[in-house]
Amino acid sequence: MIMKALAGFIFSEYAGLETAHEIACFIEEYPDFGSELLNHFSGDLEEARTAAEENYCGCYPSLADFAEELTEDTTQIPANLAYYIDYERMGRDMELNGDVFTLETGLEEVHIFWNH
Repeated sequence: MIMKALAGFIFSEYAGLETAHEIACFIEEYPDFGSELLNHFSGDLEEARTAAEENYCGCYPSLADFAEELTEDTTQIPANLAYYIDYERMGRDMELNGDVFTLETGLEEVHIFWNH
């Protein structure tokens, strides 16, 4: 079986021209993370599209930065407690619990998706 690569995504030669075109269009539409998202979903274009369109949270320097923004946007934190919050652990727990998944595409480029 010969494997072909397209912008970091590897698909089988049996995928066909139409599938290759759909994959190329998806990667063109989401150039920052499209191929990595397809790899995450083992080439399932529909799952990748759903994640990109409905579950994408954004790009952050780290998962901790996302946890901090989410917490501060949804919770009133008393100033005397703010220094005790460990956002790195919160982010790690979010990923370990399956709430989110991440794709790291570069230095301080972490794309975060809800895992619904």
